[in-house]
Amino acid sequence: MLEVSLIMVKPHAFATKRMGTIISMLENNNFHIIGMKSIKLTLELARKFYFVHEGKEFFERLIKYMSSGTVAAICVEKNDCVAELRKLIGATDPSKAAEGTIRRVCGTTVGKNAVHASDSIENANKEVRFFFSDIELYSYRFIQY
Repeated sequence: MLEVSLIMVKPHAFATKRMGTIISMLENNNFHIIGMKSIKLTLELARKFYFVHEGKEFFERLIKYMSSGTVAAICVEKNDCVAELRKLIGATDPSKAAEGTIRRVCGTTVGKNAVHASDSIENANKEVRFFFSDIELYSYRFIQY
């Protein structure tokens, strides 16, 4: 089933110019990019985005890190998009991620693992709407070549 999901390039990966690699990996795995923007998250926006982790030991560190520099929000579309994207990004710890995954190729540590990706269809829809309005997204299913 055709789905959308969010992948967010984290500050360290953005600053170290890993965007091209990440975009190439998405496109080489048949993900269609249907929306993309760069943004500097404020502490308030980072708190809103990661509210599900509030109260956890790493929350404040995560918020501080995610608001420390520019991120790129990318909306992708594909059949079984959420599950396929989770496979492509790999394990949270880049050293434990499978060869050829985004986190293995672009991440450095658990904290600087290059990307965030939606973990469910429900969260994907919420996360995409956090960053994008209807006029900022389009779908490949409507494009005629």
